[in-house]
Amino acid sequence: MTQRMNNKPLRIFFSGIGGSGMSAIAAFMSDQRHIIVGSDRAMDKDLRHPLRKIFQAKGIKIVPQDGSGIDGAFDLAVFSAAVEADNPEAVKAGSLGIPIKTRPEYLAEITSAFETIAVAGTSGKSTASGLLAFLMNRLGLEPNFIGGGRVKQFKSSSNPGSSLTGSSKYLVIEACESDGTIVNYKPRHSIILNLALDHHPVKETAQMFLTLIKNTSGKVIVNADDLNLRGIAERNALAFSIRNPSKYKAEEVTYNPFNTEFSLHGTRFSLSLPGEYNLCNALSCIAFLLEIGISPEEIKKILPEFQGIDRRFDVHLNDGAYLVIDDYAHNPHKISALMTTMKQMREKICYIFQPHGFSPTRLMKKEYIETFIQSLRDSDLLMLLPIFYAGGAVSRDISSRDLAEGINAGGKSVEVMEDRKDILKGLHKYKTYVVFGARDESLSDFAKEIAEALTASY
Repeated sequence: MTQRMNNKPLRIFFSGIGGSGMSAIAAFMSDQRHIIVGSDRAMDKDLRHPLRKIFQAKGIKIVPQDGSGIDGAFDLAVFSAAVEADNPEAVKAGSLGIPIKTRPEYLAEITSAFETIAVAGTSGKSTASGLLAFLMNRLGLEPNFIGGGRVKQFKSSSNPGSSLTGSSKYLVIEACESDGTIVNYKPRHSIILNLALDHHPVKETAQMFLTLIKNTSGKVIVNADDLNLRGIAERNALAFSIRNPSKYKAEEVTYNPFNTEFSLHGTRFSLSLPGEYNLCNALSCIAFLLEIGISPEEIKKILPEFQGIDRRFDVHLNDGAYLVIDDYAHNPHKISALMTTMKQMREKICYIFQPHGFSPTRLMKKEYIETFIQSLRDSDLLMLLPIFYAGGAVSRDISSRDLAEGINAGGKSVEVMEDRKDILKGLHKYKTYVVFGARDESLSDFAKEIAEALTASY
Protein backbone atom coordinates (compact mmCIF):
# COMPACT_ATOMS: atom_id res chain seq x y z
CA MET A 1 0.00 0.00 0.00
CA THR A 2 3.01 2.32 0.30
CA GLN A 3 3.18 2.44 -3.49
CA ARG A 4 -0.49 3.31 -3.60
CA MET A 5 0.16 6.33 -1.35
CA ASN A 6 3.54 7.61 -2.51
CA ASN A 7 6.70 6.00 -3.82
CA LYS A 8 8.92 8.43 -1.95
CA PRO A 9 8.74 8.76 1.86
CA LEU A 10 7.51 12.20 2.89
CA ARG A 11 8.39 14.27 5.94
CA ILE A 12 5.05 15.32 7.43
CA PHE A 13 4.44 17.53 10.47
CA PHE A 14 1.20 17.12 12.45
CA SER A 15 0.23 20.04 14.68
CA GLY A 16 -2.35 18.86 17.22
CA ILE A 17 -1.29 15.25 16.73
CA GLY A 18 -3.03 14.11 19.93
CA GLY A 19 -6.54 14.68 18.59
CA SER A 20 -8.56 11.58 17.74
CA GLY A 21 -8.64 12.21 14.00
CA MET A 22 -5.10 13.56 13.79
CA SER A 23 -3.53 10.68 15.72
CA ALA A 24 -5.23 8.17 13.43
CA ILE A 25 -3.89 9.77 10.25
CA ALA A 26 -0.42 10.25 11.75
CA ALA A 27 -0.24 6.60 12.81
CA PHE A 28 -1.54 5.44 9.43
CA MET A 29 0.99 7.52 7.48
CA SER A 30 3.78 6.31 9.75
CA ASP A 31 2.79 2.74 8.85
CA GLN A 32 3.07 3.81 5.20
CA ARG A 33 6.78 4.46 5.94
CA HIS A 34 6.58 8.23 5.95
CA ILE A 35 8.59 10.29 8.46
CA ILE A 36 6.22 11.79 11.01
CA VAL A 37 6.86 14.56 13.56
CA GLY A 38 4.12 16.09 15.67
CA SER A 39 3.16 18.34 18.54
CA ASP A 40 0.21 18.83 20.85
CA ARG A 41 -0.49 21.26 23.68
CA ALA A 42 -1.88 18.39 25.76
CA MET A 43 1.46 16.59 25.51
CA ASP A 44 3.27 19.79 26.48
CA LYS A 45 1.20 19.87 29.66
CA ASP A 46 1.48 16.14 30.36
CA LEU A 47 4.81 14.51 29.58
CA ARG A 48 3.25 11.15 30.49
CA HIS A 49 0.41 11.51 27.99
CA PRO A 50 -0.50 7.93 26.91
CA LEU A 51 -0.17 8.72 23.21
CA ARG A 52 3.39 9.94 23.60
CA LYS A 53 4.69 6.46 24.40
CA ILE A 54 2.70 4.88 21.56
CA PHE A 55 4.00 7.42 19.06
CA GLN A 56 7.56 6.92 20.21
CA ALA A 57 7.16 3.16 19.69
CA LYS A 58 6.11 3.90 16.11
CA GLY A 59 9.12 6.14 15.55
CA ILE A 60 7.03 9.32 15.58
CA LYS A 61 8.89 12.22 17.16
CA ILE A 62 6.98 14.52 19.50
CA VAL A 63 8.19 18.13 19.84
CA PRO A 64 6.93 21.15 21.83
CA GLN A 65 4.12 23.11 20.17
CA ASP A 66 6.16 26.30 19.97
CA GLY A 67 7.43 26.22 16.39
CA SER A 68 10.88 24.89 17.27
CA GLY A 69 10.18 21.50 15.70
CA ILE A 70 9.42 22.82 12.22
CA ASP A 71 12.06 23.47 9.58
CA GLY A 72 12.22 23.71 5.82
CA ALA A 73 12.82 19.97 5.38
CA PHE A 74 9.13 19.12 5.77
CA ASP A 75 7.13 18.32 2.64
CA LEU A 76 3.79 19.02 4.31
CA ALA A 77 2.25 20.31 7.52
CA VAL A 78 -1.17 19.06 8.66
CA PHE A 79 -3.04 21.17 11.20
CA SER A 80 -5.86 20.26 13.55
CA ALA A 81 -8.87 22.57 13.63
CA ALA A 82 -8.06 23.11 17.30
CA VAL A 83 -4.77 24.86 16.40
CA GLU A 84 -5.25 28.59 15.90
CA ALA A 85 -4.03 30.41 12.79
CA ASP A 86 -1.66 32.53 14.89
CA ASN A 87 -0.08 29.52 16.60
CA PRO A 88 3.76 29.69 16.29
CA GLU A 89 3.79 26.47 14.25
CA ALA A 90 1.24 27.78 11.76
CA VAL A 91 3.11 31.05 11.43
CA LYS A 92 6.46 29.31 10.95
CA ALA A 93 5.15 26.76 8.45
CA GLY A 94 3.70 29.61 6.42
CA SER A 95 6.91 31.64 6.52
CA LEU A 96 8.92 28.62 5.35
CA GLY A 97 6.55 28.02 2.45
CA ILE A 98 5.63 24.52 3.64
CA PRO A 99 2.35 23.33 2.08
CA ILE A 100 -0.36 23.39 4.77
CA LYS A 101 -3.48 21.24 4.90
CA THR A 102 -6.21 20.81 7.47
CA ARG A 103 -6.84 17.33 8.84
CA PRO A 104 -9.98 16.71 6.74
CA GLU A 105 -8.34 18.12 3.61
CA TYR A 106 -5.49 15.68 4.00
CA LEU A 107 -7.83 12.78 4.78
CA ALA A 108 -9.77 13.55 1.59
CA GLU A 109 -6.49 13.41 -0.32
CA ILE A 110 -5.59 10.04 1.22
CA THR A 111 -8.99 8.54 0.44
CA SER A 112 -8.54 9.19 -3.27
CA ALA A 113 -5.80 6.53 -3.37
CA PHE A 114 -8.13 3.77 -2.14
CA GLU A 115 -11.52 2.19 -2.66
CA THR A 116 -12.88 4.10 0.29
CA ILE A 117 -15.90 3.26 2.42
CA ALA A 118 -17.04 6.46 4.16
CA VAL A 119 -19.08 5.99 7.33
CA ALA A 120 -21.07 9.13 8.15
CA GLY A 121 -23.77 10.20 10.59
CA THR A 122 -24.14 12.59 13.49
CA SER A 123 -23.95 9.66 15.93
CA GLY A 124 -22.34 6.23 15.91
CA LYS A 125 -19.81 6.66 13.10
CA SER A 126 -16.81 5.87 15.32
CA THR A 127 -18.37 2.60 16.42
CA ALA A 128 -19.73 1.66 12.98
CA SER A 129 -16.49 2.43 11.12
CA GLY A 130 -14.46 0.58 13.76
CA LEU A 131 -16.82 -2.39 13.67
CA LEU A 132 -16.71 -2.54 9.88
CA ALA A 133 -12.90 -2.42 9.85
CA PHE A 134 -12.78 -5.11 12.56
CA LEU A 135 -15.14 -7.43 10.69
CA MET A 136 -13.37 -6.94 7.38
CA ASN A 137 -10.04 -7.61 9.05
CA ARG A 138 -11.26 -10.81 10.72
CA LEU A 139 -12.85 -11.91 7.45
CA GLY A 140 -9.45 -11.71 5.76
CA LEU A 141 -10.27 -8.71 3.57
CA GLU A 142 -7.10 -6.87 4.74
CA PRO A 143 -8.72 -3.41 5.06
CA ASN A 144 -7.06 -0.10 5.81
CA PHE A 145 -8.74 2.03 8.46
CA ILE A 146 -8.63 5.65 9.65
CA GLY A 147 -11.15 6.30 12.39
CA GLY A 148 -11.98 8.71 15.17
CA GLY A 149 -12.39 6.16 17.94
CA ARG A 150 -9.95 3.59 19.28
CA VAL A 151 -10.99 0.03 18.46
CA LYS A 152 -10.10 -1.97 21.57
CA GLN A 153 -8.84 -4.96 19.61
CA PHE A 154 -6.62 -2.81 17.37
CA LYS A 155 -4.82 -1.21 20.31
CA SER A 156 -1.23 -2.17 21.02
CA SER A 157 1.98 -0.66 22.35
CA SER A 158 2.49 0.95 18.93
CA ASN A 159 -1.09 1.52 17.76
CA PRO A 160 -3.59 3.87 19.44
CA GLY A 161 -6.35 1.70 17.94
CA SER A 162 -7.75 4.27 15.53
CA SER A 163 -5.94 3.09 12.41
CA LEU A 164 -5.07 -0.11 10.61
CA THR A 165 -2.87 -0.82 7.63
CA GLY A 166 -3.84 -3.67 5.32
CA SER A 167 -2.81 -4.91 1.92
CA SER A 168 -6.13 -4.44 0.12
CA LYS A 169 -7.69 -1.61 -1.87
CA TYR A 170 -10.25 -1.00 0.88
CA LEU A 171 -10.03 1.98 3.24
CA VAL A 172 -12.69 2.44 5.91
CA ILE A 173 -12.92 6.02 7.22
CA GLU A 174 -14.99 7.87 9.75
CA ALA A 175 -16.36 10.73 7.65
CA CYS A 176 -17.04 13.60 10.06
CA GLU A 177 -19.26 16.49 9.06
CA SER A 178 -18.07 18.81 11.83
CA ASP A 179 -16.18 21.33 9.67
CA GLY A 180 -18.10 20.82 6.44
CA THR A 181 -15.27 19.21 4.48
CA ILE A 182 -17.13 15.90 4.21
CA VAL A 183 -18.36 17.30 0.88
CA ASN A 184 -14.81 16.86 -0.48
CA TYR A 185 -14.80 13.08 -0.06
CA LYS A 186 -15.39 11.01 -3.18
CA PRO A 187 -15.74 7.50 -1.75
CA ARG A 188 -16.48 4.29 -3.54
CA HIS A 189 -19.19 3.41 -0.99
CA SER A 190 -20.98 5.36 1.76
CA ILE A 191 -22.92 4.48 4.90
CA ILE A 192 -25.10 7.14 6.52
CA LEU A 193 -26.26 6.15 9.98
CA ASN A 194 -28.48 9.03 11.09
CA LEU A 195 -29.02 12.79 11.01
CA ALA A 196 -29.60 15.02 14.03
CA LEU A 197 -28.40 18.30 15.53
CA ASP A 198 -24.72 18.27 16.40
CA HIS A 199 -22.10 20.59 14.91
CA HIS A 200 -24.54 22.24 12.50
CA PRO A 201 -28.30 22.71 12.06
CA VAL A 202 -29.98 19.63 10.61
CA LYS A 203 -30.69 21.27 7.23
CA GLU A 204 -27.01 22.16 6.75
CA THR A 205 -25.85 18.66 7.62
CA ALA A 206 -28.50 17.19 5.32
CA GLN A 207 -27.00 19.12 2.41
CA MET A 208 -23.55 17.79 3.26
CA PHE A 209 -24.83 14.22 3.35
CA LEU A 210 -26.63 14.77 0.05
CA THR A 211 -23.35 15.92 -1.52
CA LEU A 212 -21.57 12.88 -0.08
CA ILE A 213 -24.20 10.64 -1.66
CA LYS A 214 -23.76 12.36 -5.03
CA ASN A 215 -19.98 11.93 -4.73
CA THR A 216 -20.30 8.20 -4.03
CA SER A 217 -19.68 6.03 -7.07
CA GLY A 218 -20.79 2.71 -5.58
CA LYS A 219 -23.22 1.59 -2.91
CA VAL A 220 -25.03 3.98 -0.54
CA ILE A 221 -26.49 2.46 2.63
CA VAL A 222 -28.86 4.50 4.82
CA ASN A 223 -30.98 4.12 7.94
CA ALA A 224 -34.64 3.77 6.92
CA ASP A 225 -35.78 4.50 10.48
CA ASP A 226 -34.29 8.02 10.55
CA LEU A 227 -36.92 10.60 9.58
CA ASN A 228 -34.32 13.24 8.75
CA LEU A 229 -32.63 10.95 6.22
CA ARG A 230 -35.74 10.19 4.20
CA GLY A 231 -35.53 13.35 2.16
CA ILE A 232 -31.90 13.06 1.12
CA ALA A 233 -31.34 9.39 0.24
CA GLU A 234 -31.34 8.54 -3.45
CA ARG A 235 -33.97 6.11 -4.70
CA ASN A 236 -31.36 3.45 -5.38
CA ALA A 237 -29.88 3.64 -1.88
CA LEU A 238 -29.92 0.43 0.12
CA ALA A 239 -31.58 0.60 3.51
CA PHE A 240 -31.34 -1.05 6.92
CA SER A 241 -33.84 -0.69 9.74
CA ILE A 242 -35.32 -1.96 12.96
CA ARG A 243 -38.88 -0.67 12.59
CA ASN A 244 -39.59 0.40 9.00
CA PRO A 245 -39.55 -1.86 5.93
CA SER A 246 -36.11 -2.19 4.32
CA LYS A 247 -33.91 -4.70 2.54
CA TYR A 248 -31.98 -5.28 5.77
CA LYS A 249 -34.56 -5.19 8.56
CA ALA A 250 -33.72 -6.70 11.95
CA GLU A 251 -36.31 -9.13 13.30
CA GLU A 252 -36.91 -10.80 16.68
CA VAL A 253 -34.71 -8.29 18.50
CA THR A 254 -33.78 -8.97 22.12
CA TYR A 255 -32.06 -6.17 24.06
CA ASN A 256 -30.10 -7.57 26.98
CA PRO A 257 -28.23 -5.41 29.53
CA PHE A 258 -24.85 -5.82 27.82
CA ASN A 259 -25.57 -7.42 24.46
CA THR A 260 -28.17 -7.59 21.69
CA GLU A 261 -29.59 -10.54 19.76
CA PHE A 262 -31.45 -10.28 16.47
CA SER A 263 -32.30 -12.07 13.25
CA LEU A 264 -31.64 -10.92 9.70
CA HIS A 265 -32.74 -12.88 6.63
CA GLY A 266 -33.20 -15.98 8.77
CA THR A 267 -29.76 -15.85 10.44
CA ARG A 268 -29.52 -15.26 14.20
CA PHE A 269 -26.83 -12.76 15.23
CA SER A 270 -25.38 -11.77 18.59
CA LEU A 271 -23.75 -8.37 19.19
CA SER A 272 -21.69 -7.82 22.34
CA LEU A 273 -22.93 -4.23 22.70
CA PRO A 274 -26.20 -2.98 24.20
CA GLY A 275 -28.89 -0.66 22.91
CA GLU A 276 -30.83 0.10 19.77
CA TYR A 277 -28.21 2.56 18.57
CA ASN A 278 -25.53 -0.13 18.52
CA LEU A 279 -27.88 -2.48 16.69
CA CYS A 280 -28.23 0.20 14.00
CA ASN A 281 -24.44 0.46 13.78
CA ALA A 282 -24.14 -3.31 13.36
CA LEU A 283 -26.92 -3.53 10.77
CA SER A 284 -25.20 -0.94 8.58
CA CYS A 285 -21.98 -2.98 8.59
CA ILE A 286 -23.73 -6.29 7.97
CA ALA A 287 -25.69 -4.76 5.08
CA PHE A 288 -22.48 -3.57 3.42
CA LEU A 289 -20.71 -6.90 3.88
CA LEU A 290 -23.64 -8.85 2.48
CA GLU A 291 -23.70 -6.49 -0.51
CA ILE A 292 -20.06 -7.24 -1.34
CA GLY A 293 -20.65 -10.98 -1.19
CA ILE A 294 -19.80 -12.03 2.36
CA SER A 295 -22.09 -14.79 3.66
CA PRO A 296 -24.24 -14.18 6.76
CA GLU A 297 -22.78 -17.29 8.40
CA GLU A 298 -19.25 -15.86 8.16
CA ILE A 299 -20.38 -12.58 9.75
CA LYS A 300 -22.38 -14.39 12.43
CA LYS A 301 -19.27 -16.20 13.68
CA ILE A 302 -17.20 -13.04 14.05
CA LEU A 303 -19.69 -10.36 15.17
CA PRO A 304 -19.80 -11.40 18.88
CA GLU A 305 -16.01 -10.98 19.10
CA PHE A 306 -16.14 -7.20 18.69
CA GLN A 307 -15.37 -5.54 22.03
CA GLY A 308 -16.23 -2.01 20.99
CA ILE A 309 -14.54 1.39 21.01
CA ASP A 310 -12.81 3.13 23.90
CA ARG A 311 -15.19 5.37 25.85
CA ARG A 312 -18.26 3.93 24.17
CA PHE A 313 -20.22 2.31 26.99
CA ASP A 314 -17.06 1.30 28.82
CA VAL A 315 -17.92 -0.67 31.96
CA HIS A 316 -15.54 0.28 34.78
CA LEU A 317 -17.42 -1.60 37.49
CA ASN A 318 -20.22 -4.14 37.46
CA ASP A 319 -20.17 -6.27 40.59
CA GLY A 320 -23.87 -6.93 40.99
CA ALA A 321 -24.32 -3.99 43.33
CA TYR A 322 -22.53 -1.04 41.72
CA LEU A 323 -22.36 -0.15 38.04
CA VAL A 324 -20.04 2.53 36.62
CA ILE A 325 -20.17 3.40 32.91
CA ASP A 326 -18.03 5.79 30.85
CA ASP A 327 -19.31 7.02 27.48
CA TYR A 328 -18.47 9.53 24.76
CA ALA A 329 -22.09 10.73 24.36
CA HIS A 330 -22.07 14.49 23.90
CA ASN A 331 -24.83 15.66 21.57
CA PRO A 332 -28.56 15.45 22.39
CA HIS A 333 -29.15 12.46 20.10
CA LYS A 334 -26.30 10.43 21.59
CA ILE A 335 -27.27 11.39 25.14
CA SER A 336 -30.89 10.35 24.57
CA ALA A 337 -29.77 6.98 23.17
CA LEU A 338 -27.42 6.39 26.09
CA MET A 339 -30.02 7.29 28.71
CA THR A 340 -32.68 5.15 27.02
CA THR A 341 -30.33 2.16 27.23
CA MET A 342 -29.44 2.89 30.86
CA LYS A 343 -33.08 3.20 31.92
CA GLN A 344 -33.66 -0.37 30.75
CA MET A 345 -30.90 -1.52 33.09
CA ARG A 346 -31.23 0.42 36.37
CA GLU A 347 -33.96 2.23 38.29
CA LYS A 348 -31.93 4.98 39.98
CA ILE A 349 -28.98 6.56 38.18
CA CYS A 350 -26.53 9.39 38.80
CA TYR A 351 -25.47 10.91 35.46
CA ILE A 352 -22.30 13.01 35.33
CA PHE A 353 -22.02 15.09 32.15
CA GLN A 354 -19.29 17.45 30.97
CA PRO A 355 -20.26 19.63 27.98
CA HIS A 356 -17.46 19.42 25.42
CA GLY A 357 -17.00 23.07 24.46
CA PHE A 358 -18.48 26.55 24.69
CA SER A 359 -19.56 26.77 21.04
CA PRO A 360 -21.35 23.38 21.01
CA THR A 361 -23.06 24.18 24.30
CA ARG A 362 -24.23 27.51 22.94
CA LEU A 363 -25.52 25.88 19.71
CA MET A 364 -27.33 23.01 21.42
CA LYS A 365 -28.40 24.64 24.71
CA LYS A 366 -32.14 24.34 24.03
CA GLU A 367 -31.84 20.73 22.82
CA TYR A 368 -29.61 19.74 25.76
CA ILE A 369 -32.18 21.05 28.21
CA GLU A 370 -35.07 19.35 26.40
CA THR A 371 -33.20 16.03 26.21
CA PHE A 372 -32.41 15.94 29.91
CA ILE A 373 -35.93 16.98 30.89
CA GLN A 374 -37.35 14.17 28.74
CA SER A 375 -34.82 11.51 29.75
CA LEU A 376 -34.29 12.06 33.48
CA ARG A 377 -36.66 10.23 35.82
CA ASP A 378 -37.66 11.48 39.26
CA SER A 379 -35.28 8.92 40.77
CA ASP A 380 -32.31 10.13 38.71
CA LEU A 381 -29.79 12.90 39.36
CA LEU A 382 -27.77 14.85 36.79
CA MET A 383 -24.43 16.36 37.83
CA LEU A 384 -22.98 18.90 35.41
CA LEU A 385 -19.23 19.50 35.33
CA PRO A 386 -17.81 22.81 34.05
CA ILE A 387 -17.66 23.11 30.26
CA PHE A 388 -14.49 21.54 28.89
CA TYR A 389 -11.96 24.09 27.64
CA ALA A 390 -9.10 22.83 25.48
CA GLY A 391 -7.47 26.24 25.09
CA GLY A 392 -7.43 28.82 22.34
CA ALA A 393 -9.56 31.82 21.53
CA VAL A 394 -13.22 31.19 22.24
CA SER A 395 -16.10 33.17 23.72
CA ARG A 396 -16.85 31.81 27.19
CA ASP A 397 -20.25 33.42 27.52
CA ILE A 398 -22.14 30.30 28.57
CA SER A 399 -21.72 27.85 31.45
CA SER A 400 -23.09 24.60 32.81
CA ARG A 401 -25.21 26.69 35.18
CA ASP A 402 -27.17 27.96 32.18
CA LEU A 403 -28.08 24.37 31.35
CA ALA A 404 -28.87 23.57 34.99
CA GLU A 405 -31.31 26.45 35.27
CA GLY A 406 -33.33 25.20 32.30
CA ILE A 407 -33.28 21.58 33.43
CA ASN A 408 -34.27 22.54 36.97
CA ALA A 409 -37.14 24.65 35.60
CA GLY A 410 -38.35 21.47 33.91
CA GLY A 411 -38.66 19.78 37.28
CA LYS A 412 -35.61 17.54 37.11
CA SER A 413 -32.85 17.06 39.69
CA VAL A 414 -29.59 18.69 38.60
CA GLU A 415 -26.48 19.99 40.34
CA VAL A 416 -23.44 21.86 39.04
CA MET A 417 -20.22 20.41 40.43
CA GLU A 418 -17.24 22.72 40.05
CA ASP A 419 -14.78 20.20 41.50
CA ARG A 420 -14.78 16.49 40.69
CA LYS A 421 -13.43 15.73 44.16
CA ASP A 422 -16.76 16.82 45.63
CA ILE A 423 -18.47 14.07 43.65
CA LEU A 424 -16.05 11.46 45.01
CA LYS A 425 -16.84 12.60 48.56
CA GLY A 426 -20.56 12.00 48.09
CA LEU A 427 -20.66 8.54 46.56
CA HIS A 428 -22.91 5.69 47.79
CA LYS A 429 -26.09 7.74 47.45
CA TYR A 430 -26.43 5.93 44.13
CA LYS A 431 -25.36 2.51 42.95
CA THR A 432 -25.18 3.43 39.26
CA TYR A 433 -22.96 6.17 37.85
CA VAL A 434 -22.66 7.20 34.19
CA VAL A 435 -19.85 9.58 33.23
CA PHE A 436 -20.12 11.04 29.73
CA GLY A 437 -18.84 13.78 27.46
CA ALA A 438 -16.45 14.24 24.53
CA ARG A 439 -12.86 15.36 23.94
CA ASP A 440 -11.60 15.15 27.53
CA GLU A 441 -9.67 11.90 28.01
CA SER A 442 -9.59 12.44 31.78
CA LEU A 443 -13.30 11.59 32.01
CA SER A 444 -12.35 7.94 31.60
CA ASP A 445 -9.88 8.30 34.47
CA PHE A 446 -12.59 9.92 36.56
CA ALA A 447 -14.97 7.01 35.93
CA LYS A 448 -12.17 4.70 37.03
CA GLU A 449 -11.72 6.77 40.22
CA ILE A 450 -15.42 6.42 40.99
CA ALA A 451 -15.25 2.66 40.47
CA GLU A 452 -12.16 2.33 42.69
CA ALA A 453 -13.71 4.48 45.42
CA LEU A 454 -16.87 2.37 45.46
CA THR A 455 -14.88 -0.87 45.51
CA ALA A 456 -12.61 0.38 48.31
CA SER A 457 -15.63 1.01 50.53
CA TYR A 458 -16.56 -2.67 50.82
